[in-house]
Amino acid sequence: MNTARIVVLVIALGAGGVAAYLASGYDNKPAPVLPVAEKLPTVEVLVAKSDIQLGQAVKAEDLQWQTWPSATASSAFIRRDSRPDAQTQIAGSIARVPLMQGEPIREQKLVKADGSGFMAAILPSGMRAVSTEISAETGAGGFILPNDRVDIVMTRRLKNPEGANGPAGGNDLILSEIVLTNIRVLAIDQAPKEKDGQNAVLGKTVTLELKPDQVATLSVSRQAGTLTLALRSIADANASEITVEDQAARRAGGVNVIRYGVQARQLTSQK
Repeated sequence: MNTARIVVLVIALGAGGVAAYLASGYDNKPAPVLPVAEKLPTVEVLVAKSDIQLGQAVKAEDLQWQTWPSATASSAFIRRDSRPDAQTQIAGSIARVPLMQGEPIREQKLVKADGSGFMAAILPSGMRAVSTEISAETGAGGFILPNDRVDIVMTRRLKNPEGANGPAGGNDLILSEIVLTNIRVLAIDQAPKEKDGQNAVLGKTVTLELKPDQVATLSVSRQAGTLTLALRSIADANASEITVEDQAARRAGGVNVIRYGVQARQLTSQK
């Protein structure tokens, strides 16, 4: 056996001995003890299972119980240990403010639907709730629902405005004008029903959210003629209430005139 082989053999035996020693020493050492995390006391609180919008009727399935650290659980939260039937008790309430998913439910943010302060609770500051009569013909066929946006059109008929000078049988002058735009519907006097696969509300009275000056406009228009609600697209919900063209027309006193079946724009003089 030559010298090189002997050297390699010695090195291999030495390495094996060192490895065996290290392995035996590691096995004899006790395993490190990891610190045990202290379990914080928790409590189950009632939270919103999904987003709840302003004025939305809360259902039992919109709520759920969620584990919450006791140290950060406010006394205003609804706890399962003290109110185990809170889900069914709260069902039917109306959200006074929007609630986000996972947000704890508080009594101050809800109002009972049959309570006397329901409408005042969901009405924004500075706004007024005013009701007016509608029909299926003047209310977009019954497809206007709460929180929809509408334009209000006033139509009135003037009997024989030209006396005997007008053509026979066609003496009536019909005027139409958009008196209010982008008005929020707060409520309709009947619950939604299914119609042709869609929700429809065939009510006789609609409650609108108006500014104080708009209340006067609606009252005068209701006495002057027939009001029709024009349903706006949801994409136009954030549009300005009155466009530049509408403002110019109002300053000029413009109205749509239907004379003998022909529609035209007429400017009335301002005094």
